[in-house]
Amino acid sequence: MKKMLKVFLMLPIICLSGCWSSIELNELAIVTAMGIDKTEDGYLVSVQVLNSSELAGDARSGRTEVVTFRKSGVTIAEAIRSLSTDVPRRLYVAHLREIVFGEEMARAGIAKPLDVLSRQKELRSDFYMTVAKGSTAYDTLNVQTALEKIPANKVFDSLENSERRWAPTRTVTLDELVSSIVSKGRQAMLTGIYVYGDPESGSKVTNAQNISPKSGLRLDYLGVFKKDKLVGWLNRNDSKGVSYITDHVKSTAVNIPCEGEQITVNTTSSKTKIKGEVKNGNPKIDINVTSEGSLGEVECTIDLTKPEKIEELNKRYAKDIKDKIEGSIKTLQEKYQSDIFGFGEEIHRTDPKAWKRLEGNWDQEFANLDVIVTVTAKIRNLGTISESFQKEIEE
Repeated sequence: MKKMLKVFLMLPIICLSGCWSSIELNELAIVTAMGIDKTEDGYLVSVQVLNSSELAGDARSGRTEVVTFRKSGVTIAEAIRSLSTDVPRRLYVAHLREIVFGEEMARAGIAKPLDVLSRQKELRSDFYMTVAKGSTAYDTLNVQTALEKIPANKVFDSLENSERRWAPTRTVTLDELVSSIVSKGRQAMLTGIYVYGDPESGSKVTNAQNISPKSGLRLDYLGVFKKDKLVGWLNRNDSKGVSYITDHVKSTAVNIPCEGEQITVNTTSSKTKIKGEVKNGNPKIDINVTSEGSLGEVECTIDLTKPEKIEELNKRYAKDIKDKIEGSIKTLQEKYQSDIFGFGEEIHRTDPKAWKRLEGNWDQEFANLDVIVTVTAKIRNLGTISESFQKEIEE
């Protein structure tokens, strides 16, 4: 009987402990994107919040699906807290898809913002980090996008799709970014994003309703960091070269010159192996790339039925990839002295003793590093026709 009484008395406590700290969904403001900009005396934090009433059900009032709020503060935490004066609900960041740093913020250093973000218990690790190229983070969060109702989802999906099918861009998570910044053998990189067209018209609901939007968000190429500071931008070819070296090319297009025209090879697979060693006290890196592709477009009148022509194309295919890789290495060594490839980590793995001597001056060692590039590339598929009908038309 006493045991039954104890259980009966404990039931209210058990029930209360399960729900005393619960928060109803209608009390939350779900944040999909966050922007961090540098100001003269602190930071400007922008958040893109879902307008749930416009996303639920079929009825529409004509209001936007997302709303952007911004506040300044001496610290980031203060700016986030002060957003409560505009947002009537508690900010909930567990569904965050994107964080954007303004370019000025990125060049000043992102260590403090990363420290704040890393301390947040609600944050998951499946969102991506980007830099607003030539503009502020707020500008990028203030644009309505077509196809996707939620702009943050548009950027998130574009990053994944571009990395998978194009190669000059990169998805980078919070954990990956922090790991690169604290590593002594690898520097960080982030994809750039910018607003094309008229930023003012991009904030209007009608922008997403046009068949040809006057403004929108577009991914750029890779931004190069030294420690936590952005030092510059790579062009398309150098960004692709970085992706080849770091084994992040899943699919892309390679243009090969042919009789004054172009042949496009669609790369279907690519594998990179990097080997580091130290000889006579000097570090050395060997890069071996193996790529395969299929013909996507033939503008010239080459006879693809001849094996020697295919072999010639294979050599040009390999040369294009090698040129991009060597070009990116030259840019990073001579212009930025920033090892975003992780060559230092490879030397550390293969010769830890030598790395202890090299790591203190790795920027200079990297700038003079001997890198040997070997590329093997083959066209495995000619498409559904072996000879272009353009030849018959020209005859």
